[in-house]
Amino acid sequence: MENIQEFVDSRLRNFLSSFSRLKPEGWIRLVWIVGAYLLLRPYLMKLGARAQEKQHENAADAAPTDAEVHPNDLRGGQKVGIAIPGVDSDDNEEERTEAKPGQWGKKARARQRRFIRDTLEKEEKRLQDEQEQEDLREIADLLED
Repeated sequence: MENIQEFVDSRLRNFLSSFSRLKPEGWIRLVWIVGAYLLLRPYLMKLGARAQEKQHENAADAAPTDAEVHPNDLRGGQKVGIAIPGVDSDDNEEERTEAKPGQWGKKARARQRRFIRDTLEKEEKRLQDEQEQEDLREIADLLED
């Protein structure tokens, strides 16, 4: 246990002393390296995601299946003619577009937009009915007097 503690202490001491011994050129170089990493990281992540997506597509295309309809036919935007239960045909044009492999959740977002739109329509109808009832009450009060 003592050896482990001594090892950790020496590594920590060496790490801290390396920063205390840096000259201004070293600090400038360190700032450049960290800044370049922070600027380039999102682009490198996108590049890696794109390469991984292509690799997954190639692996999925090469895998043989015994199904009547290949899963990629359902995902790729080709119309196969199979009715999927629970999917309405009265969607907006934006909601009808098929999700590409890598745009997961597009149908869920469309479903959420549909839900919010329907909820707002119900609320507007309820408020309109409430307003009509209030108007009828006011008219009835005026007729009684």
